[in-house]
Amino acid sequence: MKQKTKKAAIKRFKITKTGKIMRQRQMAGHLKAAKSKSAKTRYKKVAYVSKPEKSNIEKLMPYK
Repeated sequence: MKQKTKKAAIKRFKITKTGKIMRQRQMAGHLKAAKSKSAKTRYKKVAYVSKPEKSNIEKLMPYK
């Protein structure tokens, strides 16, 4: 039977051409008035998934 792709994972992660998995940083969603400008700038930067988590996420997106 064909495995389904988890739609939540497609929305949250993106796979680069080299095979790395990009993700967004936490803390950037709301309550921004209390955060410093430098912190808000840091949250905009792209982060990559760690090696142990990479295998779990690849299972959620088998055809990407």
